[in-house]
Amino acid sequence: MNIKYTPDFSDTTVVVIGDIMIDIYLWGKVKRISPEAPVPVVTINNKTHTLGGAGNVALNLSQTGCKTFLLSTTGDDTEADKIRDLLDQNKISHKLFQDKNTQTITKTRIIAQGQQLLRIDEEKIIPPDTFILNKIVTSFDQLLPNVDAVILSDYGKGLLTSDIPKIIIEKCRKLSIPVFVDPKTNNWDRYRKATCVTPNLNEFSQISLSQEEIPEKMTADAEKIIKLFDLDYLLVTLGNKGMCLFFRNQKPFHIQTEAKDVYDVSGAGDTVISILAAACGKGLSIKEAAALANTAAGIVVGKIGTKPVNITELANALEKKSTIGLKKIMNKTEAETTVSEWKNHGNKIVFTNGCFDILHAGHIKLLHAAAKNGTKLIIGLNSDSSVKRLKGSGRPVLPENERAALLSAIYCVDMVVIFDEDTPINLIKSFAPDILVKGGDYTIETVVGHDIVTKNNGSVVLVPLEVGISTTNIIKSLQTVT
Repeated sequence: MNIKYTPDFSDTTVVVIGDIMIDIYLWGKVKRISPEAPVPVVTINNKTHTLGGAGNVALNLSQTGCKTFLLSTTGDDTEADKIRDLLDQNKISHKLFQDKNTQTITKTRIIAQGQQLLRIDEEKIIPPDTFILNKIVTSFDQLLPNVDAVILSDYGKGLLTSDIPKIIIEKCRKLSIPVFVDPKTNNWDRYRKATCVTPNLNEFSQISLSQEEIPEKMTADAEKIIKLFDLDYLLVTLGNKGMCLFFRNQKPFHIQTEAKDVYDVSGAGDTVISILAAACGKGLSIKEAAALANTAAGIVVGKIGTKPVNITELANALEKKSTIGLKKIMNKTEAETTVSEWKNHGNKIVFTNGCFDILHAGHIKLLHAAAKNGTKLIIGLNSDSSVKRLKGSGRPVLPENERAALLSAIYCVDMVVIFDEDTPINLIKSFAPDILVKGGDYTIETVVGHDIVTKNNGSVVLVPLEVGISTTNIIKSLQTVT
């Protein structure tokens, strides 16, 4: 089933209840092995914080435009303050109840050259007391009249090991509000009568006691689970085999994976359940919602770390304009986000620029030569007004949208960004490429941005020009023929 449009989720309200945590990422490089022990030495150059667990579910929802409300517990510490700041920054409404007997769960990951080297968990798992649990239920009751869907995000950290799941599911059943559960234990009694539970293959195997991985062979076990726990649906995520939606007395709905490159599966389950719940809350069928969730999962596993999918990425993926969910022709804001992702994946960024008016063999040679210097090639393309200022009133011959389309069709080109200034200096500052490439008619000192790139330990590469081939000569030749 193909979903060809992105729903408008702005009028959809989803409540998330579950274990929240904060994810810390230390980004660096490995250049040597420690003399103290046979372990890599990581030089850290960046540190980022993001919402984890139920927080990542809420973050995925907010990025789609959903009205999102989060109910959870934290410790009484600075990490809890950071979580509140992140929720506020992402416009996620929330009520977090502090428990002085525990601590805010923190996961710290060390990443180098696009590879996770180590994860450090800091947690104290103590179920909340009755007073806090009652506060959560009371808060939920206040939200209930305006809710379209509910997610129970169970990370096995204590909050949902209580009676809260049963209470929430019962309240929602009476009002026909769908409840979606992401399980982390094999005790599913607390999820009884939920609309849909979304285990991964390992979690499904634990509850079914089966090692089958083929959807058709899993059907009997899935139907038993649905009946045993009185579920409406069961959605099993199958890693690189996609996902499978099981029903009562119906053939399963198997959706093939859409990921082109898998870098990190962290948070993929959060993305699946958030998009599934939002789509069902919006009114899509369960099959349509599952297909949309599968598309979103294909995007998020192409990222490193726990990161949500946003509405632009989802729309572009549905339009099939890019291999990782982003079109090649981008504005500056989109490009900055994508370049950051590429760098986190360990890519070497190459940048070149020009008017590229009437694309010719010399251009093609330059671009292929430029691409060989790294793994991602970005072209800064002069806008029509910029070309006119540089080349005169008769130029460009082709408008900027056509020039950009031609460049984006070249295999070795990964991104095209149109700029309106006379030089690409602002793009170079924003992207901080590793390699800057220009034609051989320049010297390194006359290449715009050479000082910025070399200061960042990058380099400037000059590519010899094809003698006699230029847009100006082509125009003159056409005028002579005419």
